[in-house]
Amino acid sequence: MSERYSLRQTPKKTEHLGFVETPRARRPYNRRKSQAPEGGTEDEADDSTSANESTTSNTGSAPSTRTRSRTPSQKFGVTKGDATMNGNGHTNGAATNGYGTIDGKTNGGDSSIGNGAAKKADDAKAIIDGWEEGKDPKIDYSGTFDFGGSFGVTAMMIGFPLLMYYMWIGATFYEGRFPHRAEGESMGEFFRHMGNLVYEHAFPSAYAWAIYWTFFIVEGAFYCLLPGVWTYGKPLPFEGGKQLRYYCSGMWSFYTTILIVAALHLTGLFKLYTILDEFGPIMSVAIISGFLVSIVAYFSALARGAQHRMTGYHIYDFFMGAELNPRMFGILDFKMFFEVRIPWYILFGLSCAAAARQYEQLGYVSAEVWFLIMAHFLYANACSKGEESIPTTWDMYYEKWGFMLIFWNLAGVPLSYCHCTIYLANHLDTIHLNYPPGLRTPLLIALFTSYLFMYWVWDTTNSQKNRFRSSERGTLSERKTFPQLPWQAVTNPRVIKTASGDSILVDGWYGYARKIHYTCDAFFALTWGAICGLHSPFPWFYPVFFCCMIVHRAYRDIQRCKEKYGESWTEYERLVPYLFIPVGVPPPQSPKLTETQS
Repeated sequence: MSERYSLRQTPKKTEHLGFVETPRARRPYNRRKSQAPEGGTEDEADDSTSANESTTSNTGSAPSTRTRSRTPSQKFGVTKGDATMNGNGHTNGAATNGYGTIDGKTNGGDSSIGNGAAKKADDAKAIIDGWEEGKDPKIDYSGTFDFGGSFGVTAMMIGFPLLMYYMWIGATFYEGRFPHRAEGESMGEFFRHMGNLVYEHAFPSAYAWAIYWTFFIVEGAFYCLLPGVWTYGKPLPFEGGKQLRYYCSGMWSFYTTILIVAALHLTGLFKLYTILDEFGPIMSVAIISGFLVSIVAYFSALARGAQHRMTGYHIYDFFMGAELNPRMFGILDFKMFFEVRIPWYILFGLSCAAAARQYEQLGYVSAEVWFLIMAHFLYANACSKGEESIPTTWDMYYEKWGFMLIFWNLAGVPLSYCHCTIYLANHLDTIHLNYPPGLRTPLLIALFTSYLFMYWVWDTTNSQKNRFRSSERGTLSERKTFPQLPWQAVTNPRVIKTASGDSILVDGWYGYARKIHYTCDAFFALTWGAICGLHSPFPWFYPVFFCCMIVHRAYRDIQRCKEKYGESWTEYERLVPYLFIPVGVPPPQSPKLTETQS
């Protein structure tokens, strides 16, 4: 049975010299309450009780004051269970941006040491997330390398920027098709032609730098200055269980950004569709910025002695990162800032830009463009309203601030997941030709209604999970964030009590399918591609990439939950036999189930 640090129950009385147990204090009320949803102070492992999109939660810790005072924490101890992790991917969310992991191992890795597991060594020391008790936390003792080690991460750092340029060239200059050699064109001539297209149409101009970094700096200011709430991250074992405080102002930042951008567009000071006109140069700026920020972050950490869990392989460490919790001004946490505001706000902005372009050119906005605006708004809004659930996710707790997180959030997510928008923006007057004759209207109605239904399932699934966990911790507080949907909580939910002391929720949506939140995620991705039809492969990059990732992630979830819960998980699988799609009614409930009082 794996082990973890738990805030839900009193730790076992294991001996840890130098640690002092203190009572858990109630956090003071925050007069500057944001509209963020009630996310828990501890995001649970991604099993039946913990959907990966914690960003859509509507429950959690009570808001705290915006002072720097520290709320006393429970004693740091090793108890049964595992550490918290992020299952998203959109976290950006909760949107977790494609890098969330579920099994407690480093993205794609298969380490047996992770997720808070305490593996006893010969000297009775525990190895916790690559750190061995009593040893230097700057050194990684896990002995594992993800993504194929230095060679694999080098290929990724070179390959993904090239893939981004390749897809952009195909979407822009090849009518949405794969770039290919012209008749009689040699391979060398073809590559020179591709390079010329990048140089002529994607050169990182001063104007593109100004657009990108003005947005970046303004969002950083919003992070620090707008109203929000404070919350806590996971206990850090190498610092004696210390919990960092995180400021969450995502909801105010999102709506303030919308108002300012709308004002700039309507007054003519900055037409929103400019970001489509300058997409190539902005993409180059984002790619270069990803490398530059990664270099500064890496060498700054080394110069300040702030490195953490280093392997000694410089290329690999550069990719994974050197510093765990980089901060500025005592409030701006860089990992937190990059997680939501940069990738998902840009993605939503691009969809709005396509609408602005179409309205100016044709005098209307097509239903297909409205669909993407709706989809991307709901996703960015969910990430913002549940930002306080992010600090306990795997990215924040374990992943270091390196090229992987920096580049993915600055460039990878916003400028490769957006090809559904790019395709529609390049075919505004021919969108209607994507459908068989007479089927456009019924197909659009089906897409809109099914998407809204699946969003309701997705949002309430996460809300049920977070309300359940918050009730267990005694931190449930009501917040009215948009949208408020029915069936956000299950009254007196049925649960399975496990040997580790945890509970498995076997009610609400989790009584129908064990990974129903993954089903919703996959559906969202597929509809983003489906709205563009089948004339271009590039809008389908994100759906294919994401669905492959989600299947692999579900497999890892199951293996970890079997190890963690043992017979209790077997009982849950018997009671809820469906993994993704409930194809029948739930079977009769077992007498082993108990009800909790809400």
